[in-house]
Amino acid sequence: MGSRMFVAVYPPEDVREDLAEFLSVRPGLAWTIPEQMHLTLAFLVSVPDRTLERLEEYLEEAVRSVTPFSCGLRGAGAFPHPDSAAVLWLGVEDGSEDLTRLARKSRAAANRAGVVPDGKAFHPHLTLARPGRTNATRWIRVLETFSSRIWTVDDVHLLESTLLGHGHRPRHEVVASLPLAA
Repeated sequence: MGSRMFVAVYPPEDVREDLAEFLSVRPGLAWTIPEQMHLTLAFLVSVPDRTLERLEEYLEEAVRSVTPFSCGLRGAGAFPHPDSAAVLWLGVEDGSEDLTRLARKSRAAANRAGVVPDGKAFHPHLTLARPGRTNATRWIRVLETFSSRIWTVDDVHLLESTLLGHGHRPRHEVVASLPLAA
């Protein structure tokens, strides 16, 4: 069994801090901490050590073909459905098409390296909480009032995610930071 990894875009620190401040006055859920707020492009359930170097190489090549683009957070929703929310999320206002293209390229690079990405359809979002199959309609209305500033996406990150057991947040460690086209 290999390492659990994902490819992601991180909003700038000030955007994550603004969002954390917005959430801090809304108790009731275990909100994602600012250091872990990201937009997942590809989730890689198991990356064997022998493929890691090749994965980094193919990802770097793939993202280098994408020019930097604008992105912003706005809108909210829940997976799989607001009536039975397992995940609460913020959507992407600007940059959705570019993120989708980056996700497609990241997943293709992973496949080329011999790493199978999860098969879920890509939906650009930032996970905020995992409420545990509850009706989230009220939370979605609140979250829809948040809107971030627009920022420029100019890199992506390959991260290792280590599960630390029930009730603990996973530990995320950056394995590689990969710049988009100059």
